[in-house]
Amino acid sequence: MAKVVMYSTAVCPYCVRAEQLLMRKGVKNLEKIRVDLNPELRAEMMEKSGRRSVPQIFIGTTHVGGFDDLFALDQQGGLDPLLTA
Repeated sequence: MAKVVMYSTAVCPYCVRAEQLLMRKGVKNLEKIRVDLNPELRAEMMEKSGRRSVPQIFIGTTHVGGFDDLFALDQQGGLDPLLTA
């Protein structure tokens, strides 16, 4: 299974939904990076993703985007192949 990294905050409902979807897909080791605890990590997230909002999800080296992007990718059948690549 590909490495999954999610930039998030403590009180983000979309982060919770993204984590739930990923867990249903069998992701066991989700690396969560809390950007609300360290402004440098938010800057890192923005540099990598070009976005300021959370969550920002990376599967392997692919930037998926936020929860809406993750959900749409799953609906289109693209999430499972990305996770197993």
